Amino acid sequence: MCEDTFLIQNKLGLHARAATELAQLAVQFDAEVTLYQGDKSASADSVLALLLLESSQGKEVKVVCSGPDAQPALDAIGMLIHNKFNESE
Repeated sequence: MCEDTFLIQNKLGLHARAATELAQLAVQFDAEVTLYQGDKSASADSVLALLLLESSQGKEVKVVCSGPDAQPALDAIGMLIHNKFNESE
């Protein structure tokens, strides 16, 4: 199991397109990936659950991964968040 905390930097936060990007990335790994923000949690493979976190710009999310691909999944998701979900803004 591994975990890290990331700052949401993109202007629109974890909105529908960003949540879809994250979910599509998460399912590529043999790992259970969960995001936590405050008292809320969401499975990374569920776009709706990710949207319910209401992660806006400037908020921190903790990403916890477990399973055979836990570290590569954490690295890839961390990079996606760091790269502002590949958005130009």
